Amino acid sequence: MNNKRTNALLFQGDLNKKPYFEGWYYKQVSNDGKQIISLIPGISLSEKDSHSFVQYIMTIHGDNKKKRTETGYISYPLDSFDCQQEPFQLTIGPNVFTVSKAEVNLSNEKVSIQGIVEFGKFTPIKQTLITPNIMGFFAYFPMMQCFHGIVSMNHTLSGAFYVNEEKIDFTSGKGYIERDWGNSFPREYVWIQSNHFENEDTSLFFSEAHIPFLKTAFQGFICNLVVNNKEYRFATYHRDKCKLKKLNENRVEITLENNTAKLRIEAEITSPGELIAPTVSGMQKVIKEELGGTVKIELYLKKEKTLYKDKTNCAGIEIVDHTEKERI
Repeated sequence: MNNKRTNALLFQGDLNKKPYFEGWYYKQVSNDGKQIISLIPGISLSEKDSHSFVQYIMTIHGDNKKKRTETGYISYPLDSFDCQQEPFQLTIGPNVFTVSKAEVNLSNEKVSIQGIVEFGKFTPIKQTLITPNIMGFFAYFPMMQCFHGIVSMNHTLSGAFYVNEEKIDFTSGKGYIERDWGNSFPREYVWIQSNHFENEDTSLFFSEAHIPFLKTAFQGFICNLVVNNKEYRFATYHRDKCKLKKLNENRVEITLENNTAKLRIEAEITSPGELIAPTVSGMQKVIKEELGGTVKIELYLKKEKTLYKDKTNCAGIEIVDHTEKERI
């Protein structure tokens, strides 16, 4: 099997294709779930503004017990980007990301983020020849608008980042890594992720999006749930069912079902920040993301006739529609 196709961490494209973007999403959650920092290194290739970048989004609980969300976008020249495939090492300016650590030295007029966080053993998703990554057989279609990959559903952390010289300790916390690449994000989508449930072995990823395909389009979905080391996959390419209801701009209810299980997800954004997403014109779309959102899940196993419930206040959530504003 193609190494890039089965190893989502690797650089999937080249620097000559336009329009094109590629991003890595490294999420770190402290042991108590109160400090969360996601770092998004990547490249944007367009006719007007090709560059590399590192975005950040942080949800921090202060001494007053109130949480705040801070975001930022730090741009670097394209020649500051270097990606070594074997062993994997992504370098953007003074920032280095590998299979074993994130070493960052970010600064702008608002914030300084410095430090090293090391990763434990990754929890990959199940792969087969037909489903080489989370996109299933759609991974074999080169004309897809946006490709997605999951590197690790869950791994332990050690080390710290210093935010404006304040130590954010991630030792004994949890990490998550995913990927996106292509020419543009979908015009509308829902994304939910957490691995910090009451059951420490539970981790969840869900995405539903408007997907252009050949001369038509469809609403496609993927969900990967791990409970007690067992993976439950719901996906369009498995011909499973998905019913998604947007209750408002910050809250969704989702019901997924296949022959063996039924999964219900409730998700709500509580304190979003603004990130920049790719379009065919470059990094132009402003979207909202939450790192400390609330999620409740109920998994019913039909054969066993058992119901598993769990919840979290440490969920990453994006609810994006085609009316989201463009960056000025």
